[in-house]
Amino acid sequence: MAATGVLPFIRGVDLSGNDFKGGYFPEHVKSMTSLRWLKLNRTGLCYLPEELASLQKLEHLSVSHNSLTTLHGELSSLPCLRAIVARANNLKNSGVPDDIFQLDDLSVLDLSYNQLTEIPRDLENSRNMLVLNLSHNSIDNIPNQLFINLTDLLYLDVSDNKLDSLPPQMRRLVHLQTLILNNNPLMHAQLRQLPAMVALQTLHLRNTQRTQSNMPTSMEGLTNLADVDLSCNDLTRVPECLYTLSNLKRLNLSSNQISELSLCIDQWTQMETLNLSRNQLTSLPSAICKLSKLKKLYLNSNKLDFDGIPSGVGKLACLVEFMAANNNLELIPEGLCRCGKLKKLVLNKNRLVTLPEAIHFLTDLEVLDVRENPNLVMPPKPVDRTAEWYNIDFSLQNQLRLAGASPATVAAAGGGSSQRDPLARKMRLRRRKDSAQDDQAKQVLKGMTDVAQEKNKSIEENGDLKYSDLKTRRWDKSLEKPHLDYSEFFQEDVGQIPGLTVWQIENFVPMQVDDAFHGKFYEADCYIILKTFLDENGALNWQIFYWIGQEATLDKKAGSAIHAVNLRNYLGAECRTIREEMGDESEEFSAVFDNEISYIEGGTASGFYTVEDTQYVTRLYRVYGKKNIRLESVPLKAGSLDPRFVFLLDTGLEIFVWRGGNATLSGTTKARLFAEKINKNERKGKAEITSLVQNQEPPEFWEVLGVSPKTSRSTSRMTSLQSDPNSTRLALA
Repeated sequence: MAATGVLPFIRGVDLSGNDFKGGYFPEHVKSMTSLRWLKLNRTGLCYLPEELASLQKLEHLSVSHNSLTTLHGELSSLPCLRAIVARANNLKNSGVPDDIFQLDDLSVLDLSYNQLTEIPRDLENSRNMLVLNLSHNSIDNIPNQLFINLTDLLYLDVSDNKLDSLPPQMRRLVHLQTLILNNNPLMHAQLRQLPAMVALQTLHLRNTQRTQSNMPTSMEGLTNLADVDLSCNDLTRVPECLYTLSNLKRLNLSSNQISELSLCIDQWTQMETLNLSRNQLTSLPSAICKLSKLKKLYLNSNKLDFDGIPSGVGKLACLVEFMAANNNLELIPEGLCRCGKLKKLVLNKNRLVTLPEAIHFLTDLEVLDVRENPNLVMPPKPVDRTAEWYNIDFSLQNQLRLAGASPATVAAAGGGSSQRDPLARKMRLRRRKDSAQDDQAKQVLKGMTDVAQEKNKSIEENGDLKYSDLKTRRWDKSLEKPHLDYSEFFQEDVGQIPGLTVWQIENFVPMQVDDAFHGKFYEADCYIILKTFLDENGALNWQIFYWIGQEATLDKKAGSAIHAVNLRNYLGAECRTIREEMGDESEEFSAVFDNEISYIEGGTASGFYTVEDTQYVTRLYRVYGKKNIRLESVPLKAGSLDPRFVFLLDTGLEIFVWRGGNATLSGTTKARLFAEKINKNERKGKAEITSLVQNQEPPEFWEVLGVSPKTSRSTSRMTSLQSDPNSTRLALA
């Protein structure tokens, strides 16, 4: 394969499952210089192969389920590396190099299922980290500085460690969508950081020693939270903060000590999966029947009986799975059999005696588990009532009559008057009504037949019918022309003299073009061309074309087509309007002009209203004030910057928050909040906010201030500013 020269063009290779123990890594990998992703899972590697140094474009590296004890090697020399997946190895803290966290593009790091005892050193330098998985290690502490820079995290998994607390800086993770903290001894963690994580969608707190006292008081701001796992904890009731999550779809409260549910569960209008297994429930509230989108309901290992399940459970029209094993059920409500989409019904280990007969009508049911119910007797399947045995008289009188007995014998066997069948009476009345309608239909049909016969008779008397009288009108004759005053668009003598006339569409109206410009078309315009000539009989005739420019706007295209039809109606012509497009003109159209057709760049303005971009004035503000922040407008130049303050550079669709070397962190935070307020109220969220630190400014920052990148270094030594009393001040309460 190397001889063919294919290796430099390979973008991805999966070598998982091969045996590379003892240094048998293929050397041809270093020839794959364009490689973007490489998978080496379950290959027996004990160290990273040196061939990785040649893969300068590598973005994704996966070395999971190996015997790696170190990641030292060539990783830090791969400038494009974005993702490192090294789960299920033998890595310790000494085996994780510090320099990999200097990679600018590193956004995914998975070191789960290893032997780490602390957070890798310098991890906080990976400012672009999006996914961080450190689960199934032995980490007992998270340093406070870790989340100061990792504010863009979307996924964080530190489950199955030895954490007993969480740093308060976690409230900075405003973009975090998934947080997994399962199986950590977090008894003293109050989780006060949760309400600040407004983007959170998934929260797993399984086996984290949650009680009523260490749950947040409110999570009303977490409007995106859809998946919560609080199983295997010490909750005695559902935490009140969960009732404020109106968009909750999946909730796991299994293996707790919950004995009752509140009527507030009807707030979970989006709930799809609810797991309440292994609790102390004796009944369910009727409000659970309002969860119209509920698909899966798990109630295993509780203390439920027949009265504990509300009769209105049949209102759960979307219910697919219902599991209530290991309870005290003797019967189930018949309403449960009205859940037509039910596919899985698990009722084993109960005290069932029987099931509703309607259980046989659950046509979508795939699993019915009723094991270990010793007294259960299944209901018989209902017998189908076939129509052929319906309304048959099996009485003795009828049998004697069919056997040919005498009327006296039949009357004697009756023993009285026979019972009347009301259904049979209705059928007789219906047949009588139908027969009356049939008589009316026969009369109408007879009348129509008589009329047809008289018409045929008159035709025979008058001779053969002339087919010319039956000739239908042409389709174009039957069309009604719109009642328009065409004199507003065309002159009275148009089309009355043989020759050529050309109109140009301008603001939806045809404007006649001078004869000198015939055959010269602007690429962004549309034209109507009328050729008037005398036919073989000496009568006036016309050809109508409309020409579409390549760069023409929609209003001009529509206007040319519409006014070409208007011109035909105005002249009373019977010809068609012919569409011609730029660069694809027909020979018939080209023959209309004396010279060759030529194109000119440009065109007239469109008739549509155009939306102009909003013009913004670039301004520079100095931020000062401790309790109430104030903004002072300063001259737009590099000399206005002062290292003691925070500055706001507003260019319209990009806002820079510049922090001097001696400025306070609180001032920077307040300036950032003010920039977000400007973006929300004035820029409709379209502006981009960038935070900068002194001596780390990008070139575009200095270009706005009128400083070239080469001379920007000299601005690092700045002097203090004196307040201008005439400058504009903005206050933020």
